[in-house]
Amino acid sequence: MRWKKQLLTLTPYQPGKSIESVKRQYNLEKIVKLASNENPFGCSKEVLSALESHQPGFAIYPDGYATGLREAVAEFVKVEPEEIIFGNGSDNIIQMISRALLHPGVNTVMAVPSFSQYKHNAVIEGAEVREIPLVNGDHDLEQMLAAIDDQTNVVWVCSPNNPTGTYVSESKLTAFLERVPAHVLVVLDEAYYEYAVAEDYYDSIALTRTYPNLIVLRTFSKIYGLASLRVGYGVANKSIIQALEPAREPFNVNSFGQTAAIAAIKDQEFVRECREQNQKGLKQFYDFCQENQLHYYPSQTNFILIDLEQDADTAFQYLLEKGYIVRSGKALGFPTSLRITVGSFEQNEGVLQALADFLAEVNKVVK
Repeated sequence: MRWKKQLLTLTPYQPGKSIESVKRQYNLEKIVKLASNENPFGCSKEVLSALESHQPGFAIYPDGYATGLREAVAEFVKVEPEEIIFGNGSDNIIQMISRALLHPGVNTVMAVPSFSQYKHNAVIEGAEVREIPLVNGDHDLEQMLAAIDDQTNVVWVCSPNNPTGTYVSESKLTAFLERVPAHVLVVLDEAYYEYAVAEDYYDSIALTRTYPNLIVLRTFSKIYGLASLRVGYGVANKSIIQALEPAREPFNVNSFGQTAAIAAIKDQEFVRECREQNQKGLKQFYDFCQENQLHYYPSQTNFILIDLEQDADTAFQYLLEKGYIVRSGKALGFPTSLRITVGSFEQNEGVLQALADFLAEVNKVVK
């Protein structure tokens, strides 16, 4: 068969290990998964009530226009319904953008390390990928601007960034947007937006009113706790949404996801509680890192990247055998670091104790 040649060498996305597979492999009764940045507190009770009282059914296609969800999101973010596009997770919208704008002969600019799917989709579409290394965990916006030329179609800005947890400040972002040429679509990926608490964080939706070449991506998979239902959305001016719609699969957001997301976005008290608990959890990790003199990036997300100055896969395996699934930084561009999701207080205590045991064993061997 005449496959695209780039597919033959491209590695599929590697998700975190599942709880059940680790239980079977290591014969463990209890597993704590802190690898995929899921909400340890689940979802709003309003979501469960909505799904119980309104069963969409299995035989009928979803609302292809996501009318109810569209109205709920539009009201929440204060835009017109026509300024929103929905995806099977925000990953799906990344795929749509790539399909619509990337092809041989054009290029796309992104930070590295950052979310892997920007490059993955660009490679599939045959576009040139221009990767600009992070500086101290942050996007190097000046070098990203310098990489843009007449053949650039898309620039990706992940803020807060995965896997570092860092963000772009309002002043830096607006200065960047002012200088990006009008023909270039800027994709501002805000999967972790609801966790951000920095005082100089920007109002991304307001920025789409000022910059007509900007699209903002958000998801219900993180703080809203709906990762299994796969619902994401993008906000941009109508012309961008209208151009993207033909690249969207029909019925790409399932009925259960739509029902759940409508209920989730209306319960902002749950979001506030999760954000507050996340801040307390981050402090547990910060305190641990400071006590053990470990480098970390202050995070605006529900995860933290910790440099152990040890082989990341070795540390990952040690924690795995103790019943904690985290993410090795080796595949993320940080070969001596672990990316750990912030869990509940008890989950954080447990993984940090296991991490302390690992460091003690390492130091014993060194001595």
